[in-house]
Amino acid sequence: RGGPRGRGRGRGDEAEVWVPCTKLGRLVKEGLIKSLEQVYLYSLKVKEYQIIDAFLPGLVDEVMKIMPVQKQTRAGQRTRFKAFVCVGDSNGHLGLGVKCAKEVATAIRGAIISAKLNVVPIRRGYWGSTIGKPHTVPTKLTGKCGSVTMRLVPAPRGAGIVAAKAPKKVLQMAGIEDVYTASRGHRRTLGNFIKATFSALAASYGYLTPDLWRETTFGKTPQQEFTDVLAKPYKPEVEKPAAY
Repeated sequence: RGGPRGRGRGRGDEAEVWVPCTKLGRLVKEGLIKSLEQVYLYSLKVKEYQIIDAFLPGLVDEVMKIMPVQKQTRAGQRTRFKAFVCVGDSNGHLGLGVKCAKEVATAIRGAIISAKLNVVPIRRGYWGSTIGKPHTVPTKLTGKCGSVTMRLVPAPRGAGIVAAKAPKKVLQMAGIEDVYTASRGHRRTLGNFIKATFSALAASYGYLTPDLWRETTFGKTPQQEFTDVLAKPYKPEVEKPAAY
């Protein structure tokens, strides 16, 4: 009888409007920073996951592992769940996040946000002649976490990803098509195995090859360039309801 009454009904239908908290977030929301490469060029710290969502709408996330962890207390054990999540667009962007929480869903949600905040650019290259699009890693790369060491070796076109099940997913999400891998250590610790793979891929831009020898001409940082915009008090745009 009657319409829906009571407090709080129907509140979850509206999508949350992002109100940026950082200067970088404001510049992204107002469309003054056009690409993620600008953020990487000036080594700006990304503290809001919505910034990554704005630049990489096609980001795909995958839960790599969920494991229970326990802490001994006077009353017994306290069990929590640890989630490892990878995000990538299969086009040179990859992020890895780890989160611990009382519930599995909360841990996964937190790990996705953490992974988005840790998105790094992945450099790709060629095995031999530079024909077509880059398909493998540019050089031999090594990453380490705990006892696990991961080595990525460039492979010819058509070789595919020669790796175990877990790092293969990570490499696919980074956009690598052909690569040989060699790993050692206690690889059953899947968390460390994934972290070592991520560490190796993240190091791809750390090696300076001759084609990167050209001197980078730096302009003003976005915060300096748009200082007059940031000086004004920020007023989030409130969508007005349509008049009937």
